[in-house]
Amino acid sequence: MFNGKRLKELRLQKGLTQSQLGDLLNVTKVSVCCYEKQTRTPSIETLDDLTNVFGVDANYFLGKDIAVVTEETEEYVIYLSKEEVKLIKELRQHKKMYNMIVEEPKRMVELIDKKLN
Repeated sequence: MFNGKRLKELRLQKGLTQSQLGDLLNVTKVSVCCYEKQTRTPSIETLDDLTNVFGVDANYFLGKDIAVVTEETEEYVIYLSKEEVKLIKELRQHKKMYNMIVEEPKRMVELIDKKLN
């Protein structure tokens, strides 16, 4: 389901009015308002335009990811899918393995890959 709250947050962060965003998307202000209130769902084409305007993945608007704050990039945010978060939660239950992966992620992935092949 389309997440209108996320759209509104991004629009406000960019300092855009609903009319300005509508112009960028070739839709009306009313359409943008309806997307934000979740009374209307954008078309695939409009969703694609939204991802280009805001520089986010479509999954962000579909609520299929989770924002994680990081200080390693200028954006300060990365997005993880629900599956990635599930993997991290599972790994944390295995302290020794988790610590090994965190300390040497590249080496551990190579070892796992070697073991699987």
